[in-house]
Amino acid sequence: MRLARHPAGRHGMSMRQGQLPDIAVEALLAHSDPGDTVHLHGRRISAVMQRRIAAHPDPAIRDAFPAFVRTMVERRVRVNIEDLEQVYGQPRADLLAHPDPRLRAAVAEAWRDRPLEALTRMLADTEPAVREAATRHRQPGLPAEVIAACLADPATCANVARYAELTSEQVLQLIRDGDDDLVEAVAGNPQLPAAAIEAMADVPHLVVRLAVAWSRHVDADTRDRLFSQAEAAAAAGDSDARIALAWNVTEPWWLLDEPLERRLSFLDAPRAEFRRVLADCRDLPEHAWQRLDNDPDLRVRRAAARRPDTPAEVLERLVRGHGEARRIRPTHVEHPNFPREQLRTFVEDPNPAARRAALQDPTLPVDALERLAAEPGMRQAVAAHPMLDEALFSRLLADTDPAVVETAAANSILPPDLMYRILAELDL
Repeated sequence: MRLARHPAGRHGMSMRQGQLPDIAVEALLAHSDPGDTVHLHGRRISAVMQRRIAAHPDPAIRDAFPAFVRTMVERRVRVNIEDLEQVYGQPRADLLAHPDPRLRAAVAEAWRDRPLEALTRMLADTEPAVREAATRHRQPGLPAEVIAACLADPATCANVARYAELTSEQVLQLIRDGDDDLVEAVAGNPQLPAAAIEAMADVPHLVVRLAVAWSRHVDADTRDRLFSQAEAAAAAGDSDARIALAWNVTEPWWLLDEPLERRLSFLDAPRAEFRRVLADCRDLPEHAWQRLDNDPDLRVRRAAARRPDTPAEVLERLVRGHGEARRIRPTHVEHPNFPREQLRTFVEDPNPAARRAALQDPTLPVDALERLAAEPGMRQAVAAHPMLDEALFSRLLADTDPAVVETAAANSILPPDLMYRILAELDL
């Protein structure tokens, strides 16, 4: 209740995960802040609180969430289909007849499990944006009987060309007649037929030739030739070639479905992307794992180390040498085979990435935390550790870096006396 008196406290409370208790919702409503009331809707609050908000005397509070959803629809930002139904008061099928084409487009994009009847209505809509939204996503895709019509519609053609199963004739016609955006959409389609791939190898568009190079339907010599062409163009100053090579997000996942013998032939693939996908296999022989564990590309080594039976020494060497890929879960330290008893030795490691990984030991003693907290780049990570004592906690809460302070204040072991001290300092 004291936190709710401060704008930052109200914002933090409104953003908590899970359902908010009624007393917290009442505290937020007592201060009539529409910005925080936006988060109070649906299953996040009880039915009692839903009725309380619906009857609130302040129209800004009463309409905070509906106004937010309507604004998102107007700006063409994706909204959950359940939220659209709640705000506009109609079932999704009826919303497809709404007079506002922006709302119909929002429904077409958000309704992913639409039946064929609803999809037919979307594709027959007079507004191009609705038809485009209905075909934007690879899943659930489109039934075969509507693909030809969608390819003939300028509003849907590029979307469908990006993921639908196409005939060779359709592929070559799109490349011959389409603009650059459409050609690139076709080139990124992972389901192109073998006959089309063969005919695309000498198309003038660089992006198309690179797409051919990633395909399962070309031999190694053709693949190497196409990549060499792109690399030579990049070296000569072709910015399109540099971008296509450096910003490529394609990974040849089809390799996972190939017979073992063919997969093993990619152990020596010049492009690391092939070896990285190979490292996601789980049935490779021991000699292949040894090669992948020592691959020159760190991404390949990290992918290989995620197999269930990775040796402890491989995991330790990888983390000690390079730390963790922070955004990937589970981490290598969380692997069942990782020698967690070694984490304390990482505190003294000369590699800062290894020292940061030491913080994944939840039993790290305070003296080790003190040592790591002395490093400016490590204090925020230390602030989240469960073994902080009150003295170190107090220092981190008074840190000059706001990110360190926020992390410490969000630590679930923050002692109540420090919580009350924070409130008292803010006169709450």
